[in-house]
Amino acid sequence: MYMDAVVIAGIATVLLVVGFFVGVGIFVMKDQKEHGHQDRKEGKQGHKPV
Repeated sequence: MYMDAVVIAGIATVLLVVGFFVGVGIFVMKDQKEHGHQDRKEGKQGHKPV
């Protein structure tokens, strides 16, 4: 396979995007463990009754 600058830049871009979303996912999971169960009551959905 011919590897020029465009192919290398494309592969680098894909790896950076995947790394970004993995990092965001890890952050969300850690934050959910710390703050996940605060102010949660059964039946409380956050909208007005009909």
